[in-house]
Amino acid sequence: MPALSFAPQYLAALVFGYLCGSIPFGVIITRLAGAPDVRTIGSGNIGATNVLRTGRKTLAAATLLGDMLKGTVAVVVVEHLFGREVALAAAFGAFLGHLFPVWLKFRGGKGVATYLGLLLGFGLWFGLLAFCVTWLVIAAVTRYSSLAALLATIAAPMALSWRGDVLETRLFLLLSVLLWLMHHENIARLMRGTESRIGLR
Repeated sequence: MPALSFAPQYLAALVFGYLCGSIPFGVIITRLAGAPDVRTIGSGNIGATNVLRTGRKTLAAATLLGDMLKGTVAVVVVEHLFGREVALAAAFGAFLGHLFPVWLKFRGGKGVATYLGLLLGFGLWFGLLAFCVTWLVIAAVTRYSSLAALLATIAAPMALSWRGDVLETRLFLLLSVLLWLMHHENIARLMRGTESRIGLR
């Protein structure tokens, strides 16, 4: 019975997180800037990597920041109001919102920036460091941004597990699985050797 009394908080956190995560910054920012609809260029994805294909780095940077901070805000607000465990539900909701935003017929981004924002929101600095170092090393060696992101989402939960952050490790393992699923086309291209590299068209 005690667990049931907390159910409304978890549900509210999940919905709040989803609404935060579903804000399509890539679409909003490019539209406000008068750039082409990001969904009509490149991969059609709403994330910063595809926004970069507009040729406007500032728009891509703004999209990256927005997609990060919407996850951060969801976690920080809910943790302040209801505590860390309830904030885990908000984090999951924010990630789902980014992947499947109701405003865009559930066709969203792939989750890398929001994943980072959630690590930041929880103050999981060791996991964030593991992610960033892994991404930088793999990207520098292979010049594959997608491969770097995929491997970074393995490194982050491993770092959290090593630190003993049990609940957070479980959450980010789940998010990593979802992120890998969203990158299935990139994975297929990596296996065929046709994935685009950083700095090359």
